[in-house]
Amino acid sequence: MKYNDLYFENFTVGRIFETDKRTISQAEIIDFGNQFAPLPYHTDPEAAKDYMFGELVAAGFHTCSISFGLFIEAGVFNSCAMGSPGFDTLRWKKPVRPGDTLQVTAKVTEASPARDESGRNLIKLLFTTSNQDGEPVLEMHTKHFVMSRPD
Repeated sequence: MKYNDLYFENFTVGRIFETDKRTISQAEIIDFGNQFAPLPYHTDPEAAKDYMFGELVAAGFHTCSISFGLFIEAGVFNSCAMGSPGFDTLRWKKPVRPGDTLQVTAKVTEASPARDESGRNLIKLLFTTSNQDGEPVLEMHTKHFVMSRPD
């Protein structure tokens, strides 16, 4: 799904954005794990069998990165992005395994106009990333500054 030409005025509370899907490979999980989360259950399929998941799983921040990447690739912020002051909550609901196919929905939960001349309107989104079975694997509440539509 692709979105174009969106500005603050398009982020009405309750609106839902949906991304394309992406399948996660074992090689991606291992590569991310080796670079950023070098734990056996993220880097070694054999050693992972001895840990609580019983198999190789993606690092939580890998899932978070994929989720945000899918959202950005959907084009939602192409015209209006002004940065982010961060997020309020991040929850990993279920492990992501090699071969899982992920998709993100992002629901607008709040939209506040700029309070000063900066033009930074604040929106809050609830990201839900689900696997191929429709099971949520990640939820995060994020904040973003976005521009108003130019006159």
